[in-house]
Amino acid sequence: MTPLRIRIGPGDHADGPRDAPIQLLEYGDYECPYCGRAYAEVEEVRRALAGRLLLVYRHFPLTQVHPHAMLAAEAAEAAGAQGRFWEMHGVLFQNQHALEPQDLVAYADAIALEPDRFTEDLEEHRFEGKVRRDFLSGARTGVNGTPTFFVNGRRHDGVFTADALIEALQGGAPGAAY
Repeated sequence: MTPLRIRIGPGDHADGPRDAPIQLLEYGDYECPYCGRAYAEVEEVRRALAGRLLLVYRHFPLTQVHPHAMLAAEAAEAAGAQGRFWEMHGVLFQNQHALEPQDLVAYADAIALEPDRFTEDLEEHRFEGKVRRDFLSGARTGVNGTPTFFVNGRRHDGVFTADALIEALQGGAPGAAY
């Protein structure tokens, strides 16, 4: 199992206790249908391990096959700048079929983001650098497709059903400290 090369840090989007005994990191793409399926599984893992799990998401937009993935990732980052990353994250995965700029603006409105700031962030590509850094961190660790999961700091090459992820998380070694 390949170890995670870029440790989890303060620049990552993380949900759960920072000192959680178990960690699940996903490299994903908002337009990837497999990531869309994984989203529901990860949400089940989140519920099952609440309070004991640190969930981290890093962007890995496969722009050559998913033309909307980069802007969708930037939208998630723009929402994150307003304290709403995880809300936008969920909306994007639940609406993978509609990731045009006007759709992203509608989602921002639905989760009560400040609309002018959000639109300006997208138009200026203010968070493109962050998305690219996430992508490069994945590439350095050998990520070449999505979704790719790291369980407690080690690549999980098995299936990504909730049961399989929970089993791997509970049986794995402690992850890298925050």
